[in-house]
Amino acid sequence: MLIVLVFILVVLLPPPQPLVSIGPQQRVVSNNSKLGVHTRLTDEVEEWKIQRTLQMVREMGGSWIVEYFPWAYSEPQPGRLDFSHADLVVNHARAQGLTVIARVDLVPDWARPANTPAQYLPLERFADYGNFIFAFVQHFKGRIGYLQVWNEPNLNNEWGGRPPDPQAYTHLLAIAYTRAKEADPTVVVLAGALAPTLENDGVRASSDLDFLKAMYAAGAASAFDALAVHAYGRKEATDAAPAQGDLNFRRTELLRDVMVSSGDEKKAVFVTEGGWNDHPRWLYAVSSAQRIAYTLQAYDWALRRWPWCMALVMWVFRFPADQYSIQDYFSFVTPQFIPKPIYEAVRAATR
Repeated sequence: MLIVLVFILVVLLPPPQPLVSIGPQQRVVSNNSKLGVHTRLTDEVEEWKIQRTLQMVREMGGSWIVEYFPWAYSEPQPGRLDFSHADLVVNHARAQGLTVIARVDLVPDWARPANTPAQYLPLERFADYGNFIFAFVQHFKGRIGYLQVWNEPNLNNEWGGRPPDPQAYTHLLAIAYTRAKEADPTVVVLAGALAPTLENDGVRASSDLDFLKAMYAAGAASAFDALAVHAYGRKEATDAAPAQGDLNFRRTELLRDVMVSSGDEKKAVFVTEGGWNDHPRWLYAVSSAQRIAYTLQAYDWALRRWPWCMALVMWVFRFPADQYSIQDYFSFVTPQFIPKPIYEAVRAATR
C-alpha cells in the first residue's frame, strides 16, 4: 500500500520548481546598441522561465526589451497595488543588463462599465489611470526609465471598441505625462505605439500618419518625450522605400517626417514592435530565409541609417505557450526555449 501511495504521489504531483536567484550582474555584449525584442512575460508565472527568457535575450545580443505591465493586473481593486510579478520581471531584466521599456494599459474591471472591453477607459477614469502611472513610475524609479502610454490607440479594438480618437488619446497622454514626471522627472514618456494601417474610416481604424498629425493639432507635442511606432515589414524587404499607400518597415520614416514637420525633430523614435512573419500559409508572410535576412538588415538599418531611432524592438521573443496562430511565427524561440534559426542568426550577427 505504501509503495502504491508513493507511486501515485510521484506521478501526480508536479515536479519541484528550480530554485532561482537573481545572480551576479551581467553585461550585454553586442555590436548593435539599438537591438531589442518584445519579451511578453506578462503571463509567465514561473520565475526560472522569466530568468531564462531574459538570459537568452542577453545572449542573443539584445540590450532593450519592451514588457507589458497591465494596469488591471497590478491594481485589481482601487488603491490595492501589487507589483510582485512586475518586480520579478524588472529585477531579472536589470540583472541581465537589459533596459526595460514599460507598456502600461488594460483597464481594471472597477474602472470601466460592465460588459465593456478591457481597453475601454471612460473619460471620467482618465485621472485613475494617471494615478496608477504615478504609482508605477514611483515604484520603479531607478529601474524603469521608459514608459509607453497605451498601445495602438489608432485602432478601435485597442481603444475599447470605440472609434479612434486622437484628441481623447492626447488628453490621456497629457495626464499620464504630468503624473509620470511628478513621480520621476527623468522618466522618458513614449507616445503612440501607433499601428501601421492604411484603413482610415475613423470607425475601425485611423491611419497612423493622420492620427499623429491630429495628435499634434491637439497639442500633444508638450505631452511626450519620444514617439513609439510599430514597424512591420509584411512581404516587403527591409530597404523597400516608404510610400503613403504602402505598409512596410520604412513607413517609420514617414512618421518621422510628421514629427519633423511639426517642429519635433529633436525627439527620438522607439520602434516597440516590428518584424516579419514566416508562417507557411499566411498572406503577408515571407520565407524563413527572408525573415532572417530582413530582420538582420532591419537591425543594421536602424543602427546605421536612423540616428533618431533609439531602439528597434522586434515582436516577439517567446510566448509562455503555443498560440496556435500566426503569432507563433513571429517568435525567436519556442515555449520550450528551443532557439529558432532566426535566434541563432541574430546571435551570430551581434558578435
